[in-house]
Amino acid sequence: MNLDDLTFFNPWGEIDRRLNRLPHWEQPGAVYFVTWRLADSLPREVLDRFFEDREGWLRNHPEPRSEEVEAAYDRLFAGTIDEWLDAGHGECLLRVPENAGLVVESLQFFEGERSVMFSFVVMPNHVHVLFALNPSCTLGSLVQSWKRHSAREINRRLGRTGSLWQKDYFDRLVRDRDHFVRCVRYLRRNAVSAGGRALLFESDWAKAVD
Repeated sequence: MNLDDLTFFNPWGEIDRRLNRLPHWEQPGAVYFVTWRLADSLPREVLDRFFEDREGWLRNHPEPRSEEVEAAYDRLFAGTIDEWLDAGHGECLLRVPENAGLVVESLQFFEGERSVMFSFVVMPNHVHVLFALNPSCTLGSLVQSWKRHSAREINRRLGRTGSLWQKDYFDRLVRDRDHFVRCVRYLRRNAVSAGGRALLFESDWAKAVD
């Protein structure tokens, strides 16, 4: 099983840039690392400050950005969000195995049709997913289908209505084999840090990573 056979980010290839409150980059058939969270997992004032800081940073670092500058963005912003999420704010509904299991069902529903799953971890208040996207499917439509189906099923189980997930999601195109390996190891560390309150899945591709 050779990780070099996967399609990683091509900085010289065509990039579909989409902008919601967060920027989203897409390339056909690429490998993605995506994170989304429960709606109550971060206080509004914390998020507002985060987006204000991020927008200021982006204004001061216009495209095209070097790989070193992109790495700095990851450390400052993607890393910051992960730290806040790991602190365990909110109701943490996914700490309940039955709720987490409904997320897993959603993630596996389109396996082999819209995506190829390498690894994912369902944490108490957020989800990390590492996968390859079918070129015929867009990233946004796939993530929204995962979120929509799991939200409907969890709300039904709890007898609730209303928003379950944040409106947007965080995504990164996986750049190369080393980046893929780091993502696999990161998901493992997340599962360990949750102390038995997380569900980790690894495909044979991920299990081949030491």
